[in-house]
Amino acid sequence: MMTHTMKVHLTNPPKDLDMPGPTRVHQLLQKLNLIPEAYLVIRGDELVTEDEVLQDTDSVEIRAVISGGGV
Repeated sequence: MMTHTMKVHLTNPPKDLDMPGPTRVHQLLQKLNLIPEAYLVIRGDELVTEDEVLQDTDSVEIRAVISGGGV
């Protein structure tokens, strides 16, 4: 029996992880000790919401939200 794990790529600092699924986005962020409001989770080309269920076959990227000031 083959088991799958979700592929998670953090952009800052760069890190690749294998995580069990299925799990909701907010649960994944909680497991990684990340504040949901400070990160975007992207599956493929699609931004996913905190309530979305990620499958163990998914590959996601987690990016920190960066805001800039005006000039």
